[in-house]
Amino acid sequence: MIAVLQRVSEASVRVDGDVIGQIGAGLLVLLCAEKGDTDAVADKMLAKMLKLRIFSDEAGKMNRSVQDVGGGLLVVSQFTLAADVAGGNRPSFTQAAAPDEGRRLYEHFVAQAQKAHPEVQTGRFAADMKVALINDGPITIPLRMSA
Repeated sequence: MIAVLQRVSEASVRVDGDVIGQIGAGLLVLLCAEKGDTDAVADKMLAKMLKLRIFSDEAGKMNRSVQDVGGGLLVVSQFTLAADVAGGNRPSFTQAAAPDEGRRLYEHFVAQAQKAHPEVQTGRFAADMKVALINDGPITIPLRMSA
């Protein structure tokens, strides 16, 4: 599973012009399930991102997690994170999970996030989404988890 975390002051996602998810300060999570990923991998990814200390403390050091600061999560599916561009100029997405499995893992991740964290918003799986954000820092962290 691949994720790109962006610490944001605010973020939102629109589908067909309508805002379907938005948060204030917190994490925008771009999430991609890969072939072979399991619920356990998704759970491991969620646990890591909820505890990742990338928010500033009183001294200005990155020493707090999204849970510590009470920030929101905006979770957006993005299969293009599995892009392989080694073979030419057109990306291959063969390592991304099949759509049904990708949806299942995304929904599992979101359900677990909603149990573990008070503010979780989402995009819409497989929709044409427009994501807006104000990256805070900027802080952008790539994560990859496997079994």
